[in-house]
Amino acid sequence: MLIGCPKEIKPQEFRVGMTPAAAQEAVDASHQVLIEAGAGMGAGFEDEAYRAAGAEIVDSAQEVFARAEMVVKVKEPQAVERRMLREGQVLFTYLHLAPDPEQTRELIDSGCTAIAYETVTDRTGGLPLLAPMSEVAGRLAPQMGAWSLQKANGGRGVLMGGVPGVPPARVIVIGGGVVGTHAARIAAGMGADVIVFDRSLPRLRYLDDVFGERFKTGYSSGAALAEAITQADMVIGAVLIPGAAAPKLVTRAQLATMKPGAVLVDVAIDQGGCFETSRPTTHHEPIYEVDGIVHYCVANMPGAVARTSTQALGNATLPFLMALANKGWRLACSEDEHLLAGLNVHAGRLTYEAVGTALGLPVTNAREALRL
Repeated sequence: MLIGCPKEIKPQEFRVGMTPAAAQEAVDASHQVLIEAGAGMGAGFEDEAYRAAGAEIVDSAQEVFARAEMVVKVKEPQAVERRMLREGQVLFTYLHLAPDPEQTRELIDSGCTAIAYETVTDRTGGLPLLAPMSEVAGRLAPQMGAWSLQKANGGRGVLMGGVPGVPPARVIVIGGGVVGTHAARIAAGMGADVIVFDRSLPRLRYLDDVFGERFKTGYSSGAALAEAITQADMVIGAVLIPGAAAPKLVTRAQLATMKPGAVLVDVAIDQGGCFETSRPTTHHEPIYEVDGIVHYCVANMPGAVARTSTQALGNATLPFLMALANKGWRLACSEDEHLLAGLNVHAGRLTYEAVGTALGLPVTNAREALRL
């Protein structure tokens, strides 16, 4: 198979879809690999490293899209990239379609086969290609929130760990999954007073058993959250419904009940955000204020630590990438129901139920789509 990897063009996105190690693996398996010149520079991978792995360096994304049978990326294709997709071409990347009707429509119109990292599953019900970036984003969230809390950035001027005689910051984490757990660990490690809210009692028991006194847990009811945010210096939104739009858990009206200068960090912004007042921001302009509350809503948080993120993502995606290349997407998906769960669009059809529900679009069963 001819595999292509273009340079990411989303603002301040420095990750790359394939590492030199992944290119080497593909070449060793008798596949061809095209890498756009400079694609790996943001993550610290020189073109020469890809050449040494056996990849061909090409001058433009246009050439990658025109020649490749499968395009491997990190972020969802931007408008100019979507126009280069073609019928029968495989796209393997993060998509996050539920809050993005324009992208969804254009992918359907392109006729391509789009497999989303974030909906591929595993035998335990996890999301193995989302987990590495969730880990990174979770660990970054308190760090970015702490920066946003600084008075010069519009925050309350509260130090996460406090000092002797002065209490630490109060941090609320909504969601006890991968993002929330890593966010709570780091926030607690910075010395903050942390509470993790979740609706799953088994998950809360797990967190209590594993982390003990490092942070507290709470059941996520509307009333409990409404009360907790009034005392919070920072609220980290870490709620995920696979493939679907994130629920809105803090309303604009509730901002008035919060401390002036408190910070909301919305890690769910790729799925539409879990705060009513959230809108995507960039690393260049990461924060904005609504009703005296600072919002940090960068849609590609892991891009800030591009080398770590690229390596972590590459470790997770490589087995699936090789299955798609070795077997072809149709056989690979027919043999692996977990990879089939990643199929979001094929041959002009939407194939992921949660996206159809979110956008009010008809959906073709993914198993049926294999026959199209």
